[in-house]
Amino acid sequence: MTPNQSTPWADRTVLVTGAEGFIGSTLVDLLVARGARVRAFVHYKPYAEKGHLAHHLADPDGRVEMWAGDVRDAGRVSDAVAGCDTVFHLAALIGIPYSYASPGAYVQTNVTGTQNVAEACRRHGVRRLVHTSTSEVYGTALTAPISEEHPLQPQSPYSASKIGSDMMALSFHHAFELPVAVVRPFNTYGPRQSARAVIPTILAQLHAGSREVRLGSLTPTRDFTYVTDTAEGFLAVAECDRALGQVVNLGTGREISVGDLAGALIAASGRDAKVVVDPSRLRPSGSEVQRLLSDNSRAREWAGWRPRVSLEEGLRRTSAWIEAHPGLFAPDRYTV
Repeated sequence: MTPNQSTPWADRTVLVTGAEGFIGSTLVDLLVARGARVRAFVHYKPYAEKGHLAHHLADPDGRVEMWAGDVRDAGRVSDAVAGCDTVFHLAALIGIPYSYASPGAYVQTNVTGTQNVAEACRRHGVRRLVHTSTSEVYGTALTAPISEEHPLQPQSPYSASKIGSDMMALSFHHAFELPVAVVRPFNTYGPRQSARAVIPTILAQLHAGSREVRLGSLTPTRDFTYVTDTAEGFLAVAECDRALGQVVNLGTGREISVGDLAGALIAASGRDAKVVVDPSRLRPSGSEVQRLLSDNSRAREWAGWRPRVSLEEGLRRTSAWIEAHPGLFAPDRYTV
């Protein structure tokens, strides 16, 4: 892809933590397409596979520089931030079920990791830090659609750790005038998403030929945003001065139940199957978030962002991608 040198990102040096992940790698692709030079901060692995960033290694311009490390290592984070114009902090330990088993790991990576990133950005004087939150911090909607003023409800150790990381990032704005904005995506989906999420879980079962799609609760509703729209939202917020010291939701403003979503995915995949509830996939009753529906007014009015990919089109694209990558998924195994 030829970089577009006419954009505001042309030749900026940008750090993306969590760069090899689902949203992170999509954001790297978008930044490179806009002409940025990207430091891709990835979790160290003792082997050379680069996952979703492998295609950038053949770029003759070398616009993506791989930085192996861990956000829990303050020194390594500081080295990566030095000389960067903008930092997008996406690195986090994710997955709600695993947070029941290992809550301390979530605090170390998500809260302490964010402190390390914020401190490094303060030390090196970055132009903008964009920190990644999650709609899970809202818990089950008390009012809908959910604005950024909605109370925060830690219904899982994961969401509690993300509330802590959000507050850590915002505290650096209030205490030290760090130019930080918090983006709060609602249920991003699309190609490259891991099997722990509901849409890949359903599609992997369908494309494996399963006649039964096994799920947890079918009644919760979610607001699904296609991954390229979420990545565009990150860039829009990074250029929005009004977002400094604030939280900005990234969601479509449309909700769908898990049961209806499964029906839509069966249609999108062209398969024939029925949905059954698997008790092993149910969350603890007090931890299940029953409803998420975003109010995206700030993103639209402050940053000029609007989602462009409809749910129907996004599901078709995601279905085609998962069908083309069967080796990435184990449809018979429940991934936490």
